[in-house]
Amino acid sequence: MAEAKTTITDVAAEAFIASVEPPAKREDAKVLDALFRKVTGQVPKMWGPTIIGYGEYRTTYESGRDVHWMRAGFSPRKAKHSLYFMGGYCDPVTGAGRDEKLTRLGKYSTGKSCLYVNKLADIDLAVLEEIIAADWAAMQRMFPEG
Repeated sequence: MAEAKTTITDVAAEAFIASVEPPAKREDAKVLDALFRKVTGQVPKMWGPTIIGYGEYRTTYESGRDVHWMRAGFSPRKAKHSLYFMGGYCDPVTGAGRDEKLTRLGKYSTGKSCLYVNKLADIDLAVLEEIIAADWAAMQRMFPEG
C-alpha cells in the first residue's frame, strides 16, 4: 500500500503563517488559526508544506486503505483559502446541516471536502465558526479520540 504523500511535519504552524504571502492572506491565516484553535481546542500541526491541521484521526476504508489525516484544517493559498472539513464529507447528516449554514456564509465555493474562500471579508465569521463546530463534533462522534 502506498504511503500518504501529505503527512505531519516538524514545521511550526506559526512559522508557516508568518511566511504566508501576500500580507492580506497572512492576516486572514492568523484569524483562521485563532478561530480553529478556539473551536477545536487543538494546537495545529503542519500537514505537508502548506496545510494547517487540527487534531487527527485514523481509519481504514472499505477498500482496505489506511488513512491518517487531520480532523479539520486550512491552507492559506494565494488564490483562495482552502478549508478542510472532514466531518461533513464523512457524515451525510453533518453535510446536510452544512448546506443550511452555507446559505448564510457569504461568498464561497466548494469541493468534495473543501470550502474555498477568497478572503475572510467575503464571509460571516460567526457562520464559519458554526460550520467548524458542527464538523468538529461530527468527527469526534465518528472517530472518538483514543
